[in-house]
Formats: sequence, C-alpha cells, structure tokens
Amino acid sequence: MPTISTDHLSIAYDLYGPEGAPVVLLLHGWPDDATTWDKVAPRLAQAGLRVVVPTLRGFGATRFRHDHTPRTGDSAILAMDAIALMDALGIERFMVAGHDWGSNAAEALAIGWPERVQRLAMLSTPPRLGGMPTPSFDQAQRQWYHWFLATRRGAQAVRDDRRGFAHAHWVNWSPPGWFDEATFARVAKSFDHPDWPAVTIHSYRARWDEVQPDPRGRWLADRVKATKTLSLPTLYLHGEVDGVNPPSTARDVPAKFTGAFKMVELAGVGHFPQRENPEAVTRHLLELFGEHDAEGSPWKLAAGIAAAGLLAAAVGIALTRDKADESSPARGGGSA
Repeated sequence: MPTISTDHLSIAYDLYGPEGAPVVLLLHGWPDDATTWDKVAPRLAQAGLRVVVPTLRGFGATRFRHDHTPRTGDSAILAMDAIALMDALGIERFMVAGHDWGSNAAEALAIGWPERVQRLAMLSTPPRLGGMPTPSFDQAQRQWYHWFLATRRGAQAVRDDRRGFAHAHWVNWSPPGWFDEATFARVAKSFDHPDWPAVTIHSYRARWDEVQPDPRGRWLADRVKATKTLSLPTLYLHGEVDGVNPPSTARDVPAKFTGAFKMVELAGVGHFPQRENPEAVTRHLLELFGEHDAEGSPWKLAAGIAAAGLLAAAVGIALTRDKADESSPARGGGSA
C-alpha cells in the first residue's frame, strides 16, 4: 500500500480504477480498517470509477509525522485528514462513502467543503447534523463502551487489551457467524498501531463533550453542530440487525436531507454491511455514484420530485427495505 505525506500524516492508501474517471473516496470505520472495502472498491472501479481508499489516522500503516501533533480522532479532524489527502493527490471534486467513523467524517466533508463533495453515502452510523442528542437509556446500554472509555480505568483496560475490546464489538454488532477469526486477526493488526488507543479514546470522549475536538478542526465541528440539513444527493444504508445502531436510531435521518435521498435497510445485515453483503452495498453505491444519470434511476426520480418542491413525496419514494438481499447475504468474512 503506497503512502503520501500531508502536513500532519503519512497516509497509507489504495487506488483503483482509471485515471481521469469520476472519483469516489471510501472511508472505513472503527474497529476496522481499509480492507473493509476489499470487495467493494474493485467492483466500483470495474464500473468506471476512480476509487481512493485511505487508512485513517491511528490505524495500520498511516503514521503521524510529528510528535507534537495531537493524537485526536473526532470526525472533524478525520475529515480534514481526508481533504488533505485529496489535495495531495490533486483531486478537486469527488464523491464519498463512509462507514461508522467514516460515515460521520464523510458527513463533515460535505458540510465543510460543499463545493468539492458531489454525492454522499453514509453506512451504519446516523448523521450528527445539528449536534448529538443524549441517547435513550436503551441506546446508552448498546453504547456502553462510550462511557467505559470516558473513565480512566476503562481507557487503561482498552490500552491493555485492544484486540479483546475490538473483538467484543465484532461479535456483538452483527449476526452470529458473520466473520471468521482469521479475518479478524488480519484486521486487528491495524489496531497494533502505537496511536490507536489514544485516537480511539479521544474519538469517543470528544463526541460527548468530555474532551475538546482537535483545535485545528474546531471550526468544522462547530459547523456540523450548526448545520441542520444537507441538500446533496445522499444514500443512507443501515443493517436490519445492527447490534449497536439498530434501525430505530435512524428514524429521523430522512428529515436531515432536503435533496435527492434514499435510505435502505439491508435485511439480515448487522453493523458491517460492506463486509457482510458487499454485493448489495456495491449495487446501491453504483446507483448513487455510477448509474445516477440512467433513465428511471431512483436518484433521477427523487431529484426531480425534490426540485418540484414535493420533498415529502421524494422521501417517501426513497425509503426502502432491501428484501432482495435477504436470500444470500455474504457472511463468510474471507478477505473482505
């Protein structure tokens, strides 16, 4: 995997697809790494897209260049890392899809650089537009690890056993048997990064205001909280049986998007849809990124209805449950 230097990081990344093609940026989540897109990125490239897949700060081969750079992990600073990467690659305009941490980093990109981000796909983690409300008691139980990381002893436990901590989430967030241990062991090498604990702890503390976001990205964190809606074409994919963010956590998502919008609930899928059912994820991403100009496309229809001022109708058309994927979800783990 090649690396490229920005002011603060040496970023490991993969490139797929032809030069000069429309660009898609794929951002992974936590606890995961860039290989989460291994069964998606090549298919997007085969469809004629240029695909950029970086490794986030604190993971894998991406490294901080300077000792004085804060080891932070809030979504605003992740977005700033991503824009620095695109600048270094000479890419001005692009589309973006993100999962988990990457979902909110992608959202922040769309808010901070609306003239550069053309289309947005968010997987498994709802937007933070307007700020994060205090979770219900049921959701707070699912997010126990957030509160665990907010304590001194919890943070130390994660430093002492980062793989055990991550493994618990892989087990609990998706249906039984969705991954094999060899796959987890390969991915967990990315968690051996010397700064993974610090970046992880900061990410979960910052989102609940237990610590401040990275000072360089404070302007963007504030802008995300101040922004109520987005209008760019957006896809939201959610697993039907997501063990940490069940579909009920996404009920208000459609109201946050005023342009062409589609929300899909993937049957039988948990928190890692791009690993569990990459075929379905690829198909929906191509509808947004690669086939949106085709006659009859849901994106063309929804955009036309939204332009006519019939937003409620557009949202109604765009909410679907992907039952077609129920019969053959890809659960093997493999090298995805």
